[in-house]
Amino acid sequence: MTQTQEDRWLTWVKALRSLAQSGLTYAENPFDLERYARVQAIAAEMAAGYGQADVAAIRSLFAREQGYETPKVDVRGVVFREARILLVRELQDGGRWTLPGGWADVNDQPSEAVEREVWEESGYRVRAEKLLAVYDRRLHGHTPPALWGIYKLFFRCRLIDGEPTPSIETTGATFFAQGEVPELSLGRTTPKEITRLFDHYRHPDWPTDFD
Repeated sequence: MTQTQEDRWLTWVKALRSLAQSGLTYAENPFDLERYARVQAIAAEMAAGYGQADVAAIRSLFAREQGYETPKVDVRGVVFREARILLVRELQDGGRWTLPGGWADVNDQPSEAVEREVWEESGYRVRAEKLLAVYDRRLHGHTPPALWGIYKLFFRCRLIDGEPTPSIETTGATFFAQGEVPELSLGRTTPKEITRLFDHYRHPDWPTDFD
């Protein structure tokens, strides 16, 4: 299956799952609810077949989502020190590296979310100063593809203090020059994004990127 065919297949899965989730939220007729539940089950079977995963686990994952679906928000901290960018080493994903960050929590301000994620994953305290980019994860080379719609927010952050500290998710935090960037965790951060963020560092007056 080509990359384009894979993308189309996953797009269909996400469309069916989203339609089913909205239907289960708003429908009142029991026959409609039964139909939407069946659509959700079909989407789970398709997703399991696509990813060679356990269908029961996918069904459970889909069933936990409720309400009208919107994209999830992933925040990433972009911290520079002397033309070097801060990356953290993942405990999982083969020890590859990524910008510190993760899901924004309910009741978090976006700036609070990214400052907390940087602190928890790296041991450095930072202050969010500028939104550099808002990207649709589908369009920037991330692998593997996600079952959810995801917007990725990249914040330039000013380093305040701290020292590299491992966490329950990371085993190290290091500043890298552009030519020294190690193998990246592509589900979280891509080389294309790192290159663009170095460009923003060299051009601090550039406006925010967005898809």
